[in-house]
Amino acid sequence: MNEELIQKAYELRSRGFTTGEIADELNVSKDTARWLILQVTGKKMETETHKAPVDFAIDWKNLGSSSARMMNVSAAMADLALEYGDVEVVVGITVSGVPFATMMAEIIGADITVFHPIKHRKEEDARGAISSNFASVEGKNVVIVDDVITSGKTITEAISVLNDLGANPLGVVVLIDKKGISEIGNVPVESLIRVSRLG
Repeated sequence: MNEELIQKAYELRSRGFTTGEIADELNVSKDTARWLILQVTGKKMETETHKAPVDFAIDWKNLGSSSARMMNVSAAMADLALEYGDVEVVVGITVSGVPFATMMAEIIGADITVFHPIKHRKEEDARGAISSNFASVEGKNVVIVDDVITSGKTITEAISVLNDLGANPLGVVVLIDKKGISEIGNVPVESLIRVSRLG
């Protein structure tokens, strides 16, 4: 693994980030984030059973640092979302899905809400949750938006919570799909970029 990535993970941990938040910040899986943190805590994990997880670190800082670029990419993502039909609410996954979702909702003319996944929650028995500060999803056609799919766990969790709240998840739109997922729980997944590992 990249020493720079290990150092970034350490810096984020020392600033109080949870493992899930570190995974989001570095655009890696939670397992990879955990492995990175252990590398700097002196608990090196390079045994046969604890090798570094196979993962790709995604750095989209050049995109994320420009509102104009974010708007252009969000317009392309909104175009994908409109293929699902009449979208009433765009659901942004915290943290990095929210900027895309906000711009997409504006472009589509939909409401917006925010989903907080379990990996960001501090309680052991916590469940992901829709923020009460934004639009209601009950009885609404929704599209879920995130930056990167690594394992699909967060999207699976969001779909489950939305179904329990009486929403109708039409689809999922992400910037980058690292897993190659076309559907989760009968909900189609579209991405602008799909990463494939060869070999």
